[in-house]
Amino acid sequence: MISDFSSYKVKIRDIEFVTPDGNSCSHTAAISFFDKNKKELFYIELGYIDANRIYDKIKLGEPVNLDNCYVEEFSLSKYRKMSNLGTEDLVVINSFRAKNAIFDAVEVTDFSFASFSEKSVTFQNTAFIHGGVNFASSVFEAGKVNFNSCIFNNGNLNFSNTNFGHDGLNFKNAIIGNGFKDFQYAYFGNGDVLFANTTFGNGDISFINSNFGNGEVSFKVAVFGNGKIDFHYATFAEGDISFERAEFGTGRVDFRTVEFGSGKINFNKAEFNDGDVTFDESEMQGGKLTFKNANLGNGDFSFQNSQYAKTDVSFEKALFGKGIVSFYNSSFHTLSLKSCQLNNYFDLRVSEASLLDLSDTVARDIIDLTPHDFDVKIKVLNLSGMRLLGRLYLDWRTNNIRKVINAQEHTTYRFKAEQFRILKQNFNVTGKYDDEDLAYIEFKRNESKATLTESIKEKKISAIWRYPAYWFKMLIFDRMGLYATSPMRVLVSVLVTYMAITLIQFVLPFIFDTNINCIPTDASIWVKFWDTFYYSGITYFTIGYGDCSPVGILRQVADMEGFVGVFMMSYFTVAFARKVLR
Repeated sequence: MISDFSSYKVKIRDIEFVTPDGNSCSHTAAISFFDKNKKELFYIELGYIDANRIYDKIKLGEPVNLDNCYVEEFSLSKYRKMSNLGTEDLVVINSFRAKNAIFDAVEVTDFSFASFSEKSVTFQNTAFIHGGVNFASSVFEAGKVNFNSCIFNNGNLNFSNTNFGHDGLNFKNAIIGNGFKDFQYAYFGNGDVLFANTTFGNGDISFINSNFGNGEVSFKVAVFGNGKIDFHYATFAEGDISFERAEFGTGRVDFRTVEFGSGKINFNKAEFNDGDVTFDESEMQGGKLTFKNANLGNGDFSFQNSQYAKTDVSFEKALFGKGIVSFYNSSFHTLSLKSCQLNNYFDLRVSEASLLDLSDTVARDIIDLTPHDFDVKIKVLNLSGMRLLGRLYLDWRTNNIRKVINAQEHTTYRFKAEQFRILKQNFNVTGKYDDEDLAYIEFKRNESKATLTESIKEKKISAIWRYPAYWFKMLIFDRMGLYATSPMRVLVSVLVTYMAITLIQFVLPFIFDTNINCIPTDASIWVKFWDTFYYSGITYFTIGYGDCSPVGILRQVADMEGFVGVFMMSYFTVAFARKVLR
């Protein structure tokens, strides 16, 4: 049945019409549809049934079969008035069906406060060609409710407070015109709810306080027009929810305070326009929420104060536009932004996350991880492959950076080293020089471990010399000076090595035939110690007054001490100058 028409004309003929299933109508409705140039687009003939005849069937409790029929000005509000019923009294309709039918009304086709009993209810392939459609407070007691491939030309739908039962609702392939679509406080039971491939047209859509059960909820490939899409306060149970490849308009998409269940929620490849998207204060009991390959548009995107502590949330390869993105004070089991383009300010001050994955991202603006009003409890942070064109705001100690990066179980030392290198450069740019030093130390440590493991993996026999070289470098560069980032550590190392060599020179004359020629052989032990201390000092610091010189094997010790002294003092000079110049 055609949906894109500008006008139509209905002519009631005094000719009997027999429907394909054998029902007879005394009149035939001939309906022509025209484009804006008055050219006929489509012609159809249906059985004509007067609304009063339908009212009689309802009153007598007879089955109501409107398949392949044309119905005009149907109104249960009018029926209740005629029957002296209250304005909100339920009207029982038995065995209702209206497949391939057309409903026509000046203002509204009214099924409000209807109670559909017994069998499934179908409006499949039916067109509401004029006027709004009202099913407010209706009850579908048993069976499936089928609006598959329906056309709602007006677009003003009222399904508020409707109870769809437990056997499922099908709006698949429906075409809805411009207008307000109202599903507030609707109850969808535990059956599947299908809006797959539905075109909603422009206008607001409200599912505020609607209740979805354990069935599948699908808006897959649905097309939303311009207008607000509101699921505020809606509740979902255990069923999966799919908005895969759905297209949203320019209005706000609102999932605030929604209670999701434990099923999978899928926004993969969804297209958001420039409207804001909010999941603020929503919660989910488990499962997964995915936005993989989604285009999130240029509006603000917010998950503030949300609770997803048992849920894996993934935005892998999603494209963020120019809007601000905030996950402030929200909890996640895992939050993945892997391979995303982060084009604007990102507030990632989550209250809790077992894993925050920023691997392979391109960050062009500020990413904020600095704790402020609460602790940011991230157990594992992955920055592997990040291209940081903007700035990361985080703190080494309060964010526990060393632990959250080294806690990565499936990342090599090489990748960990690269992440610490990124942080080292970032801290330098943001002026956090102490944090820069700490990041540089971890970068060098992981780089050394990576070189060791990669070399041994390539050639196992190299472990014979690789391990000694590794431990030597770790002692000299790491333990003694923290890679020249700590002048105090180097100064302590200077004093320790000086005292150690002094002790060696003091003890050796008691074991071997060697001595220092300026120390009398009959001097007391304290005099020998302090004179050795003096001799070691002028050797270590390469002063060499000439009043003392070694005899025997102490000459070899003197050579070693002179080298160590020059090296350690140079090491201290580099570390000290680095600190002062910064």
